Amino acid sequence: MSGRSDIPAATATGQEPAAAAAGQKRDGGAAGRERGIRRTISGTVTSSAMDKTVVVTVVRRIRDRRFHKFVTRRVKYKAHDERNSCSVGDVVELVESRPYSKTKRWRVSRTIEKAREVVK
Repeated sequence: MSGRSDIPAATATGQEPAAAAAGQKRDGGAAGRERGIRRTISGTVTSSAMDKTVVVTVVRRIRDRRFHKFVTRRVKYKAHDERNSCSVGDVVELVESRPYSKTKRWRVSRTIEKAREVVK
């Protein structure tokens, strides 16, 4: 046995704890559950020039604390578009996802509204 008193005897000797030996799962039963709730945002596609990537602009209107007037805030997100189905002007829904690259952390989950074609 080790000289440290804060380590349980089963861990110090290399044996499994009693809960694991009794057949209980160590992951807390999370294997059957779905992943946590992911954030979703919607915005307009502003660029689709890259392969499997779109740039989506999300516009928010917030109230200024000091002057109490509404201010428009814009944020651009790079999102993964597996099928290259989005075009400029589409309104899409993004879902938070694993990192696809250095700047790409969102994925296009669905297209809410297709862009209207301009007839000349």
